[in-house]
Amino acid sequence: MSLRLAGRLARRELRGGLNGFRVFLACLALGVAAIAAVGSVRHAIQTGLAQEGAALLGGDAQLEFTYRFASDEERAWMDGTAHKSSEVVDFRSMAVVPRASGPDRALTQVKSVDEAYPLLGTITLAPDMPLPAALDGTSELPGAVMDPVLIDRLDLSIGDHFALGAQEFVLMAALMTEPDGAADGFGLGPRTLVRTEDLQSSGLLAPGTLFSTKYRLDLPAGAGLEEVSAEAFQVFDGTGMRWTDARNGAPGIAEFVTRLSAFLVLVGLAGLAVGGIGVSAAVRAYLSQKTETIATLRTLGADRKTIFQTYMIQIGLLSGLGIAIGVVLGGLTPLLLAPLIESRLPVPAVFALYPQPLAESALYGVLTAFLFTLWPLARTENVRAATLFRDALTSARGIPRLVYVLATGVGLAVLIASASWFSGSTWLTLWTSGGLAGALLLLSLSAVVVRWLARSGVPLARGKPSLRWALSAISDPREGAGSVVLSLGLGLSVLAAVGQIDGTLRNAISGNLPDVAPSYFFVDIQKDQMPGFTKRLETDPDVSRVESAPMLRGIITQINGRSAREVAGGHWVLEGDRGVTYSISPPENARITAGEWWPEDYAGTPQVSFAAEEAEEMGLKLGDTLTVNILGRDITATLTSFREVDFSTAGMGFIMSMNPSALTGAPHSFIATVYAEEQAEAAILRDLAGQYPNITAIRVRDAIDRVSGLLAGLAAATSYGAGVSLLTGFLVLIGAAAAGEPARRYEAAILKTLGASRRRILISFALRAALLGAAAGCVALLTGILGGWAVATYIFDTSFTIIWSSALGIVIAGVAVTLGAGLAFALRPLSVRPARILRASD
Repeated sequence: MSLRLAGRLARRELRGGLNGFRVFLACLALGVAAIAAVGSVRHAIQTGLAQEGAALLGGDAQLEFTYRFASDEERAWMDGTAHKSSEVVDFRSMAVVPRASGPDRALTQVKSVDEAYPLLGTITLAPDMPLPAALDGTSELPGAVMDPVLIDRLDLSIGDHFALGAQEFVLMAALMTEPDGAADGFGLGPRTLVRTEDLQSSGLLAPGTLFSTKYRLDLPAGAGLEEVSAEAFQVFDGTGMRWTDARNGAPGIAEFVTRLSAFLVLVGLAGLAVGGIGVSAAVRAYLSQKTETIATLRTLGADRKTIFQTYMIQIGLLSGLGIAIGVVLGGLTPLLLAPLIESRLPVPAVFALYPQPLAESALYGVLTAFLFTLWPLARTENVRAATLFRDALTSARGIPRLVYVLATGVGLAVLIASASWFSGSTWLTLWTSGGLAGALLLLSLSAVVVRWLARSGVPLARGKPSLRWALSAISDPREGAGSVVLSLGLGLSVLAAVGQIDGTLRNAISGNLPDVAPSYFFVDIQKDQMPGFTKRLETDPDVSRVESAPMLRGIITQINGRSAREVAGGHWVLEGDRGVTYSISPPENARITAGEWWPEDYAGTPQVSFAAEEAEEMGLKLGDTLTVNILGRDITATLTSFREVDFSTAGMGFIMSMNPSALTGAPHSFIATVYAEEQAEAAILRDLAGQYPNITAIRVRDAIDRVSGLLAGLAAATSYGAGVSLLTGFLVLIGAAAAGEPARRYEAAILKTLGASRRRILISFALRAALLGAAAGCVALLTGILGGWAVATYIFDTSFTIIWSSALGIVIAGVAVTLGAGLAFALRPLSVRPARILRASD
């Protein structure tokens, strides 16, 4: 009976429209829309990857080998399993263009292919021509196609000549689209495409040089990928083969999209928390206006349950409307922006209305609305029939009955569990939830401190009436200082943390580059080239240091005779191949932390020294055995020492170092790092690359710029998510300012009656807004720095540096936003006549 009566009462009250609930709806809709949009884009990309997996991979399946070609037996298995197969070789090299003033050079990621490439998809060239015709070249030289960025960088035209190693090519076309480009992963240089057979005399694919081979398979119709992959792992066991198939054609991109979208959803939840503060404030303000109505209903016999249900139904219906608006916006926005988003994505995406992300965002909206409206609604029980005065609800006790506290706890637990389930990262969810809880607690305490400081500063502002009035208003709990600090502060906190993390990562990569990092990495140096290579650098006064080491690549396949992944899980060292070197004595920059290095004349069973930090993370201990596949050969070595390896300097560092006799007979090249003055870099590259055309030089500053560009894109995506939080906080400010306009009208009328000028009153209003904004900005700065430090220290494991430019911007943004919102609703109170306001108050 009470529920039916509550429904009738709620319907009657809702006839008054949405007055007072516009900010409520906007906050809820904006947060839900942000999460729905991120989830919809994620599903669009995942669907595109699933549907186009084979095209992205370049075949139904791919077998990849590290720095070797498949053997005859391995090729025979591929030919017997697939209709067609295609061999692709991928490596880095220097594209060299002869000039009258000296050759121009640029780093390029070379893909050499056979006649069958591509098995799937189509290469698009400009001018338009078939790929075989382009790679045929001319009667004099083989052909090549290049990424337009590289063509522009080298100032080439179609028909110009350039060299890769010792082989000259003619540029036949620009490479516009590459169907399997997304599966190739991150490269340090733009793409050049040639035929493998044309590289035979280039010196770039000599034994021991750094390259990988990929064999794409076109499987017969009906061939099960699960069965074929199982057979492949059995046939190629112990060879270091890596398998990928069309079920996940671009695994690196798929994982990246999943992780980034999970993080953005959690940032969106922070925006919902900001909106929740606005929702709570709107409900509290609405119910304060309904105090007399509630008391009247109590007088007429309505019990607590009926009163609670009446307003719960109202808020529930309005919440449903806000969530529905958010779901519609979040679902339609990616569809409307699909052409723009697709043009910026390196992978296909299928945009549609996906139920799962929309349902996920709706669930988040329901839980947020429940959590932030339950306590204000619970306070309606404290209005008694006799309390027909204005502030009955606002003076009620802050903590409701135990049942509501327990319901809040259950709702919060469900929200965190849902976020953990949908994001797929429990730890990230818990860290984010803990960070938000800590930020809200700190902001709540700060609001109390701000009111106390304002109250303490009132006596000190004698002779400054505008400041005194502003401080008095801030110290009044009814003026909403808490809502301003909470809503704006939380939005700014998210933005501040993003700014600090982005700046810290940039500093970690390039902050000490001129003093610490080498100028160049040189790879693929043959052993007989090392004396001349070293002599050129040792005689250069601008070269401060040269480090070199033999370079091999290997895959850790087993630990103590068991699968490495079973023992060490998904540690990054096991993701692909890792650098392996050998040395008679410990490197000069290494410190042995445990165990002993092998004797100089040691020729026994293989031994290995491992990076100490990574060994601890993988659970390795002295005496363990590691099986490393190098060029298809398994080497099982005993772990005899741990050593410190500092990867942060961008210098030379190897996870594994073996005794020299363990790698006897394995073809390999050398790697070198050169530390030189910047003005000497061009001459070093010219001399060494001219003398040894097969070597590849990677300029560290160029690599830093490429990685920094990637980071800039990530920071921009995250900043957009944080911007939603800030926009929601601004909406909350507007709502608070609009709700406080009647109080400011009354205040302005009193001050005018007492002789205050409009100018002084306006200054008082501006000071009030600016002080609150500065307080919110300073607290957000503190929480943002703490959040940035936690992420940098515990997630990225790097040193943390405060980015003061970003920090100052946060404080300025806080002042500007509150000042704008405050003054926007301060002009009308200044224009009213005091007599009308005071007469109406009687």
